[in-house]
Amino acid sequence: MYKKILLPTDGSLNAEKAGKHALWLANTSNAEIVVLYVYELYSPRIGVLPLSIVPGSNETLYEPLKEEGKKYAYEFKEKLKILEAEKGYKNIKITAVIEEGRPYNAILNMIESENFDLVVMGASGKHGLDRYTLGSVTERVVRETKKPVLVIP
Repeated sequence: MYKKILLPTDGSLNAEKAGKHALWLANTSNAEIVVLYVYELYSPRIGVLPLSIVPGSNETLYEPLKEEGKKYAYEFKEKLKILEAEKGYKNIKITAVIEEGRPYNAILNMIESENFDLVVMGASGKHGLDRYTLGSVTERVVRETKKPVLVIP
């Protein structure tokens, strides 16, 4: 039924729970999983000028964010591969991608550009305040995509 599953992650416990469901679905439907980690660059302002126009400022200040994102995406992918082996699932293709931007925009763009069949994501991310409400990123993705989204509490 599903051939390509997008698994956005932010390092939260809910994202890890979503990973377990995505693995089961991928195993059941012979789908591949793409783990997506999005890091967001902020542009603090110096007076009225955005810091991002200062030559080299983005590389100096934000390269650690990008590297942390790569590390987390790779580690999350490896956790999924370990869980896959523990569960005795067949060889599921899992790739990790990192993108820069606003998380909901990057997720929505990825859904459309890569033609995913399903999105599996946690109900709220690292900053979720209430387990009974959707996080802002999850809510925007659910509202704006035409693809099915499985939200894991």
